[in-house]
Amino acid sequence: MSDASIQASIIHEDEASFGDYFALLKPRVMSLVVFTALVGLLAAPVTVHPVIGFCAILFIAIGGGASGALNMWWDADIDAVMKRTKTRPIPAGKVEAGEAMSLGLALSGMSVIMLALATNLMAGAFLAFTIFFYVVVYTMWLKRATPQNIVIGGAAGAFPPVIGWIAATGTMSVEPWLMFALTFMWTPPHFWALALFMRKDYDDAGVPMLTVTHGRRTTRVHILVYTILLSVLAVGTSFSGIGGPIYLAVALVLNALFLHGAWKIWRRDEDDSEGDNFKVERSFFKLSLLYLFLHFGAILTEALLKPFGLGGW
Repeated sequence: MSDASIQASIIHEDEASFGDYFALLKPRVMSLVVFTALVGLLAAPVTVHPVIGFCAILFIAIGGGASGALNMWWDADIDAVMKRTKTRPIPAGKVEAGEAMSLGLALSGMSVIMLALATNLMAGAFLAFTIFFYVVVYTMWLKRATPQNIVIGGAAGAFPPVIGWIAATGTMSVEPWLMFALTFMWTPPHFWALALFMRKDYDDAGVPMLTVTHGRRTTRVHILVYTILLSVLAVGTSFSGIGGPIYLAVALVLNALFLHGAWKIWRRDEDDSEGDNFKVERSFFKLSLLYLFLHFGAILTEALLKPFGLGGW
């Protein structure tokens, strides 16, 4: 094989694939955005035309993906250091940082405009604010400035059900903000559990997570306190317009498990944690993923049963 052929082969191998560009959109995070926005849309007390509903969820998903691309563009230096993120497209050399920025900006503008046209201006404005909050307020400012980064920044991930509700109704009410609060309060214990067993990554990257600035002992206390507050909120939501007996049953079981997990984390010492590779913390983190999905699944079930006189109280 000639030198030119070898060089062409190397260049070809380094070219970004569709999968690399799709990875910029953080598909796992996008799936959560899509699901919670869909629940917000379907839980609203109005009937939405299927085409309009599909377009709304599609453009909300694209907006969430755009936020992910802009986050990866800005955080490329951090991602290259952390074991969990070093294989992402930019630090892996698959996609140029400038390409990620351009993709993120283009998708942001398109998603906001198209959502406003497909549904209403308020929904488009809320999507624009959500993208701004995640990229500018959280990624560019809070993430590297304060250990409360994930607490305040968690609002960005909590907005999708509100946007879905507004896309359906064009108005606001208490119910979507309860869904917002559920996600907002869930975010800190979810990410702090991750930070407990990934502390070295955050140390190496210089990200001031609570585990880095205040230590694991303080983080464990914070997880317990937030989980207690979250449980009160989650169970209390059962008696709102989006709740019902099915949601109450799900909330009681899940929050009992979540509280038990937080208590187990709180009572641990560092020798125990290091010895078993943070088994309890990893288990709590996995449970937290199921926790939010099942709560929103229960809200969706209540909404789908209401037309048959079965959902709600």
